[in-house]
Amino acid sequence: MKDKLYFIKTNPVSAKINLYNKLCSEENSLLTFLEDDKKASLEIIKKKTLDDVEGLTREEFICIFNWFEARYGSDPEELKAQLFIHGIDIFYEISEPLCIENFSKILKDYEDYLGSRFSFIMNSESFNHFLIYGIFFTGMANSEEKYLFHFLKQDHKVLLALAEKGYEEKRYGLVLQPEMYQYFSDLYDCTKFYKGSVIMLT
Repeated sequence: MKDKLYFIKTNPVSAKINLYNKLCSEENSLLTFLEDDKKASLEIIKKKTLDDVEGLTREEFICIFNWFEARYGSDPEELKAQLFIHGIDIFYEISEPLCIENFSKILKDYEDYLGSRFSFIMNSESFNHFLIYGIFFTGMANSEEKYLFHFLKQDHKVLLALAEKGYEEKRYGLVLQPEMYQYFSDLYDCTKFYKGSVIMLT
């Protein structure tokens, strides 16, 4: 999963059944991907998966992801399909390093303005607000057609003002990739009616 930023939705019911059963039946193959005290770490992962897969830490998610990638990584579509069956839905990804850097920088600046830090798991409302901020921020740098930018302006004046402030402060220190507006727009379209959590993994 190097050099990619993945956006993930989970299905706790599928994970509780399919992922848990896979963890139990293929323990030895996962152990090689775990850090110290492998057996204890595996039992913790199994328990969290049974309770609620979103209780896993970022490192535990990465171990599971790497485990699947080792088996199915030669076929990216099969990898996504297998993860989906086991309750982990990669619904969007960014693979361009400069765009990942842009995304991370915009998120950090947004966190600075709010005075709080987000986890790698964000609730849908917080994620949605960040995406709208990102649409406004990147839209100011993008002179092409910006339907979503104009559509959202009326109902999100606070986020627009925050993005305007951020853009004025940051625009000379940030080389913004032209694709960023489209990435934020796509992510917004993928999640605007979604009520669960969104996981961001790199």
